[in-house]
Amino acid sequence: MVRIKKLRLYLETTVFNYYFDTDRDGHADTVRLFEAIGAGEYEGYTSEYVMLELRNASEPKRNKMLALVENYGIKSVYDDAMIVRLSEIYIQSKIIPVNYRTDSAHIAAASVYGLDCVVSYNFQHINRARTKILTAQVNREEGYNSIVICTSKEVLDDGI
Repeated sequence: MVRIKKLRLYLETTVFNYYFDTDRDGHADTVRLFEAIGAGEYEGYTSEYVMLELRNASEPKRNKMLALVENYGIKSVYDDAMIVRLSEIYIQSKIIPVNYRTDSAHIAAASVYGLDCVVSYNFQHINRARTKILTAQVNREEGYNSIVICTSKEVLDDGI
């Protein structure tokens, strides 16, 4: 019998926003996802890139979003040269526009750290078919696993 590990999820900045944006379609699923992470069903990760974006948010939302990291035991991956290099390849390959370098870094961080998914509601640059297909191609060429890019609902609705 194959032992299935817990999914290791990279929570991109928009997921923290959706937790508090009650008018958004993904809000309830995002709250459920954080609760599932807190219950140990998934491993939650974020990065210094996300933390910087959260710290730049306006109050009172800033402190509430930052508190989610601690309250749900979200771990952080750290910036290193391999993330910067892979992120630059995504940009040079025109997968992510140069002006959205942080979006590229989110995918690169999850890839370099061997996480399973990037959970994102950024449908402009991250969670779109072109990005999913082309980052998978680059990752294979660079020796990294493909990353599943999805929403909270897609993680939770795994059919099991």
